[in-house]
Amino acid sequence: MSPVEPVTLETCDREPIHIPGSIQPHGCLLACNVGFTTIERISANAAKMLAWEGSLLGRPLVDVLGPKLLHDLRNALAAAGAASRPALLLDVAFGDRVFDIAVHLHKSAVIIEFEPAPSIGQPLHIAREMIGRIKDITDVDRLVQRACRIVAGTIGYDRVMIYRFEQDGSGKVVSEAKRADLESFLGQYFPASDIPQQARALYLKNTIRVISDASGARVPVEPVLDGSGEPLDLSFAHLRSVSPIHCEYLRNMGVAASMSISVVLDGQLWGLIACHHYSPRALPMAQRVALEVFGEFFSLHLKSLKERRRVAAVAGTREALDRFLILSSHHEDVGELLRQSLREFSQLLANDGIGVMVDGKWAGIGTAPPDEERAALLDFIRTVSEGRVWATHALSQKFPEASAYSERLSGVLAIPLSQTGSDCLVFFRKELVQTLNWAGNPEKTYEAGPLGDRLTPRKSFAIWKETVQAQAQPWSEAEREIAEIVRVAIVEVVLRHNELMAGERRKSEVRQRMLNQELSHRVKNILAVIKSLVTSPQRHKNSLEEYVSTLQGRIEALAIAHDQVVRGDGGGILADLLEAELQPYRTNLSTITLEGPAVWLDSRAFSVMALVFHELATNAAKYGALSVTAGEVEVRWTMTGSDCDVSWRERNGPLVTLPLRRGFGSALIERSVPYDLHGRSSVRFEPSGLEAEFSIPSPHVKLTALGPTMETYTVGTAAPEQSGLGRANPRVLIVEDQMLIALDLEAMLSDEGFSEVSTASSVQQAMAHIERTAPELAILDINLGQTNSFGIAGELMRRGTPFVFATGYGEGAELPPDLIGVPIVRKPYSRNAIVGALSLLWDETLSRDAQRAVTGTTKGKTEIDV
Repeated sequence: MSPVEPVTLETCDREPIHIPGSIQPHGCLLACNVGFTTIERISANAAKMLAWEGSLLGRPLVDVLGPKLLHDLRNALAAAGAASRPALLLDVAFGDRVFDIAVHLHKSAVIIEFEPAPSIGQPLHIAREMIGRIKDITDVDRLVQRACRIVAGTIGYDRVMIYRFEQDGSGKVVSEAKRADLESFLGQYFPASDIPQQARALYLKNTIRVISDASGARVPVEPVLDGSGEPLDLSFAHLRSVSPIHCEYLRNMGVAASMSISVVLDGQLWGLIACHHYSPRALPMAQRVALEVFGEFFSLHLKSLKERRRVAAVAGTREALDRFLILSSHHEDVGELLRQSLREFSQLLANDGIGVMVDGKWAGIGTAPPDEERAALLDFIRTVSEGRVWATHALSQKFPEASAYSERLSGVLAIPLSQTGSDCLVFFRKELVQTLNWAGNPEKTYEAGPLGDRLTPRKSFAIWKETVQAQAQPWSEAEREIAEIVRVAIVEVVLRHNELMAGERRKSEVRQRMLNQELSHRVKNILAVIKSLVTSPQRHKNSLEEYVSTLQGRIEALAIAHDQVVRGDGGGILADLLEAELQPYRTNLSTITLEGPAVWLDSRAFSVMALVFHELATNAAKYGALSVTAGEVEVRWTMTGSDCDVSWRERNGPLVTLPLRRGFGSALIERSVPYDLHGRSSVRFEPSGLEAEFSIPSPHVKLTALGPTMETYTVGTAAPEQSGLGRANPRVLIVEDQMLIALDLEAMLSDEGFSEVSTASSVQQAMAHIERTAPELAILDINLGQTNSFGIAGELMRRGTPFVFATGYGEGAELPPDLIGVPIVRKPYSRNAIVGALSLLWDETLSRDAQRAVTGTTKGKTEIDV
């Protein structure tokens, strides 16, 4: 590219970024032939970094790397899959240095990359810790927010953003974790041209991309062309150098280093986890591997939750339509019913306004076309819709007359209510630039660099706003699906009412049932992916919440069993299984008693009994003893010979009657043990409570010693009332140098109702916070890197602020004499332990304050009398 050539949007799309002819300076590169014999290309810094005297070009690879490392590289490459996943060798000693090495084969060249390897831990351990903190999240927005904070806490970049691509290719920052002194980009949009098409293609090939220094330092690859005149293709190279245009863009933002993780859904680039640092930084390969694994799990989990949310939206549509159908069967005027139901219909799709035209009468809520323009717009919709759902996010492009009010209305989704007439239900959306929630000043600019003013990111706002003028947020495929479901339902209702005659109410009710069945069939087709998880037929209708809860509970029961089997070397303790299954029901005043010897179940029996106990516990919570406060559940087990006999008894619950129909859950309880374990089972529906007996035969069970003698588990529970500590909402300070542990603790306290929780990672931060905003309670990690929190503890004691110590060394942690007696909570934290300790301290504080108030009042009166 000529230095005088102006940089335009097309320049970025034409730039051959996969063959830059150079690499980034934090590593070096060797390229050889497929046979690993001769070095054919090198980076200019390779000899110095590898401590090689003389030229490397043309040298036999074995002379430079040695036979052992060469052998390891051959084996690693042979075991690797596609070039997009280079084989990795971590912590390889080479000379007097340690390197991380990546090797891949692409276009007949073997490319070997060396990066200095700092010791930062095992990638699998890092990834496991990160994944463990998002795997149980069930909400898309919460997943996106939490993932951003976890990445920031793990790698320590100054800013971490999750950047989602819109349907037009533009991007929006939907989550952000940043240094406190940095301005926020949250909610801001960037045009599609900020990430050119060929860059997006490489993001799909390389899901992790690191830029160590945005100053643009580049190390040339020598020679530039091989014997056939071809440059070295670095599409899959970790060290591939960065486009000077992109470096200019980053520098204009003040960014010195960056890293990105691709978020890929169904083979498409959904977005990026983008990380910015304001000084040069090269992220070690081990951390990149961990982030690559985390990114792939995040993508899968995000896809799952988005599908679940889509299914929930469709189910919500069905519920709304069910209510509408019930009303329509008793309503003579369908048009009036539609007008009265507009507010409920408006909740089915995101919109800024909704209107309906029926029998020549119009009714609307929110944004709508001007009254004098409405008829022309509805006529246009009638001509283009042809009796089907029709939608556009750029109305003025389809209907030029709408340009006059494009700022007010740019998006339309129309649901025709008849084949030939103009009756229709219409959803409206405003122009997108009118609905933005700017998180900062979009007019603020940075100094433009030598490649042009266009590359200033803040100017991107102006370009983006010009690009999306007269456009609304596009209608998604899921929204169009919902609109089609609505169309079918309303059209059927309209047709039915058009056919109604006096005395044909009975026919009408038959048609309504047929309509309900049709709607049920359509929605079930949409849910086919989810329903495929369940192999048993559903013989009765449930609400979506009941269906999902049942399915989730069964899967979670198997998950509990699987986890225990993994930890228990192929099996688990029966009492542990019962504890896990009944734990959720210890929140009421029912009594649960478990009694029996330490019985070990093999993996098969553990999984079977997990499902059986889950069904029993769920049924008891819905209909039996656990559904009332005075109910009792008693589970006892004994060893009879080599078999284990288990009895389940429910008492003081609702009166039990024999069910008229046995569902899948009942069949599972009665048949699982005989069928899967060749044991025996029986279930009796006694009026006083359900009774079940199971006999689990050898070799699925055996006694195990938990000490010198067999022990008996007896647990009677009457769960304590929830502490009022969270409702009192005292200010809490957490001092913890591990970011991820602090995040976990902060989430626990948030779930308990605390909203004023602050964190500090060092003595200096904690002291500054205490001076600025004195806490009312504190949790102090004893060990803070190279120091401890005893100085903070002394200051809190001086101020009379109660606190607890947290440590991984348990109660045996060594404390100074003046701190002996301070409560200690052991890591890893449990919610009950940490909340219980804080509750005790808070109660003591309130009691002491009350006593001081009484004493102070008396003293004051005495002084006045004197």
